[in-house]
Amino acid sequence: MNNNKKKIIIFNPSIEDGGVEKNLYIIANYLAKKKMNIDLISSDFNKKNKFLSQINFIHSNIFIHKNSGRYLKYLSCLISLVKNIYKDRNCIVFSFQANIYATIICWLLNTKIIARLNTAPQGWDHNYFKSKIYSYFIKKVDIAIVNSEIFKREVDKRYNINSILIHNPFEFFKIKNLSKKKIKYNFDPKKINLINVGRMTEQKDQITLLKSLTKIRNKERVTLSIIGKGQKKNELISFVKKNNLEKNVKFFNYKNNPYPYIKGADVFVLSSKYEGSPNVLIEAQILNKYIFSTNCPTGPKEILRNYKKGKLFNVGDFNKLAILIANFRKKKTIKDNYFYSGLEKYRKEYNCKKYLEAIQSLN
Repeated sequence: MNNNKKKIIIFNPSIEDGGVEKNLYIIANYLAKKKMNIDLISSDFNKKNKFLSQINFIHSNIFIHKNSGRYLKYLSCLISLVKNIYKDRNCIVFSFQANIYATIICWLLNTKIIARLNTAPQGWDHNYFKSKIYSYFIKKVDIAIVNSEIFKREVDKRYNINSILIHNPFEFFKIKNLSKKKIKYNFDPKKINLINVGRMTEQKDQITLLKSLTKIRNKERVTLSIIGKGQKKNELISFVKKNNLEKNVKFFNYKNNPYPYIKGADVFVLSSKYEGSPNVLIEAQILNKYIFSTNCPTGPKEILRNYKKGKLFNVGDFNKLAILIANFRKKKTIKDNYFYSGLEKYRKEYNCKKYLEAIQSLN
């Protein structure tokens, strides 16, 4: 059968609002434009409009209700995955999420699978039993894809596999154009305007960022905007009130277009405990922002390696972050110069083509 006609089943049960999802939209739509025959299985029907009409969106709603969590979505979509593999045994599964569950299904049904690993193993491989299960089944994957050099070294060494490195794809000009949209919020030119964009979760660790503000003596010269949503939001708001930071910190709900806010700020801060390859650091570079980031596994050190306007600090080290913020001096805007070799490798066309080639290699 011609590979372009071979069924590709993209598996992403819970489509949320992060960097992984941005990659999902770009990659899936690129493959559709290349005439790939694509089914996409997810429980989040409200995200269907993010995909081209050529993609067959399979809404899996078994057991699903309005507030269903990830694991119910996983179960529902795994049942749909089994059904769809049986409908067309000559298919390739491309998993963006719940990779081990999808791999077990494909192993049992003798189906080829590509697994895109999104997060450094330090974030979820916490116990002996879980590690053994993961280590056994990750070797059953036909192709494991990672998105940073350090991530590849970590995964390959830990699980004795040979993963493929494909960097996250970015649409540079689209990001630049979206950043020009008008917003109702005005940043104070007399203050150091910090910004953090991401889910408010244990992983993203915004509490470290807030703790750093309590250590800055001259707090009135610093503002922080946090954009996102998540289960830690109320805890963060409570910390702000308890530490009298209401005048310094403003919370924004999730934004489909955060780029005007990033563009308006002086410094982008990533406080994560672990990542895969954080999209926001690339986006901040594209928008010519200064960056303070944790040196977390994996990605930030590699991304900022050739970037002269960024500094790293250790995970959880709010004292160091406070020093970086206090010592920051606003300068005149430097002319945009994001087309240097450090960012070229993140171009959309270059990386999406690698995904296409990976799929074709399994024909």
